[in-house]
Parts: sequence; C-alpha cells; structure tokens
Amino acid sequence: MTKTNLITGFLGSGKTTTILHLLASKPANEKWAVLVNEFGEIGIDGALLADSGAVIKEIPGGCMCCVNGLPMQVGLNTLLRQARPDRLLIEPTGLGHPKQILDMLTAEVYQPWIDLRATLCLLDPRQLLEPRYPEDENFRDQLAAADIIVANKQDRATPESQAALQRWLQLHQQGREIISVSHGRIDYALLDTPRSNQAALTASAAHSHAHPSSRGLAALNLPAHQRWRRSTNSGQGYHACGWIFDADTVFDTIGLLEWARLAPVDRVKGVLRIPEGLVRINRQGEDFHIETQNVAPPDSRVEMIHSAECDWNPFQSALLKLRLTARD
Repeated sequence: MTKTNLITGFLGSGKTTTILHLLASKPANEKWAVLVNEFGEIGIDGALLADSGAVIKEIPGGCMCCVNGLPMQVGLNTLLRQARPDRLLIEPTGLGHPKQILDMLTAEVYQPWIDLRATLCLLDPRQLLEPRYPEDENFRDQLAAADIIVANKQDRATPESQAALQRWLQLHQQGREIISVSHGRIDYALLDTPRSNQAALTASAAHSHAHPSSRGLAALNLPAHQRWRRSTNSGQGYHACGWIFDADTVFDTIGLLEWARLAPVDRVKGVLRIPEGLVRINRQGEDFHIETQNVAPPDSRVEMIHSAECDWNPFQSALLKLRLTARD
C-alpha cells in the first residue's frame, strides 16, 4: 500500500515550496510520487518539481474534482500501477475543495492500494487579515478538512497576523495539531500522523466553477513548430493566464523580474530561460521570491492569477518584448 497525504492550502500559502522541502528530506531508500493539479493549464508546479527526484504526474486545468473526478482517477491510477511509490503526495489547486478528493481516496476501490495518512493544510496567517480569504468557502473548507494546520511564512509574520491567527485558532482549532514554520520547512515525520479529523468527511461539498473543460495532457506542451502559446482559465472568482515558450526562447533577466514584480495581479509563478540558465519566480502579493540556476529548463512557463477580470494583452505584449535572440 502507498502511504498517501493530501497537501492543501489556498493560493500562495506555500504548498509547492513545502513539497520541495519534503522531497529533499525523504529517506534515500523510498520512492515518492507527487500528483499535482493547478488552477491554470500550463503546468508551472510540474516544472518547479521536475528536478526533485520524485515521480511527477500533472492534471492540467481546473481542480481535481472536475468532470466527476475522472482526471483525478486517471492520474491516480497511473501513478499507483506504474510508479508503485512508497509515498504519494497530492497537491490540489489552491482553489479546490478537499472533500471530493478525500471521498475518492477513502472509496472502497482504493482501500487495497492507499494507506491514507494526515491531511496537511498550509496557511499564511496574513490572509486572515483580508476578509476576502476567510469569506471564501474553499479557504474555510480546506482548513476544516485538515488533520494538521501548518501556519507557514512565519518569517513574514506581523503582530496583526499573529493576533488574527490566535483569534482563528480559538474559534476553529477543534483540537487539531498546529505547527508554525517558515519556508515550508516541516518535518517529514509529520506525514505519518494518522487521520483524526472526521469533520473532513462532513465539510460543505458545494463546489461550482466556470472554467473550461481541460484540453487534456496536450495542454501542458507546445504543438510542433509553435514558438509560444497562451492559455486562460477562470472560476471560483479568480482568473488566470499562462504562457509557454519553446526551448530556444531566452528572456532578459532584469526586465523579466521587473515584469513579474510590478504586475498588478495577485499571483505570478514561472520557470523561464534566461542568459544565466533558469530563473524560478514565485510572487504572492508583495512577497517576491526568485531563484536562479546555471542550467536551462526544457522550456519557459509563466502564469498570472488575479481575483478580478484582466486584460491580459498588455502583459503579453510586455513579455514578448523581453525575448532575446534565440539560442542556436
């Protein structure tokens, strides 16, 4: 049986960073896999996790419970039967509802295959200061379904956010374990915590969305001879636009970072080619994290998410102007 954990959390809570930390600290004799789904359709998290040493399976576009869970089932079955991992981490989109996924993982058909352990929910306590987050049904239900709540980004904490977290805990903790960390640095031993939160099975199941049906795994790649393309998505009150560029496209480093830093959107994530190799971009609000390496990624991918409708054309025009001469 594959030990399995659901790693949830709203947009920008630090799920992918936490999973990268867990993968870096996994026992050398174990094979791990990650089933990842994003709100957008171009696979940013898959690119971020590509060199982690784990088996990665992506479900493009929307959330895992779309289409009666069929994309989730196909991805899950593929990993269990072909990869046969010792442990599976499942990262749904930050706009997804965990109940449908937990219902699927506890279904009788998966009982011989899956040893379901604790569900972890990442939380940036600063989000509790903005009413739009606690008022969001998915935000609330992700926390309600968790066995362990990880108060992340403590390095960015303020007295106001700490007070907001304490108020929330007094109302909603319900005896669950709470840990506080920075940069998603949790002990992987937490993954073996048994499930204990039965409220996860009775959380609100309402989940409506308006994003288009996925174009399948082909959405994660460029068609032959196409230099770039963009994909858009919307639902749950959020809107996304992502771009993929071929392996010969290289971006101006400083211009690209300024484009990502100054864009008036909630979220920017990307893995892109620059003259120095690659740059990983992760911006949530004013939090802006970059990482460079002197190796080149197989292509360039970047995505923006915002809580209001956007005209993506100006962002696209500015991005296209940042392309340098293609490499030989």
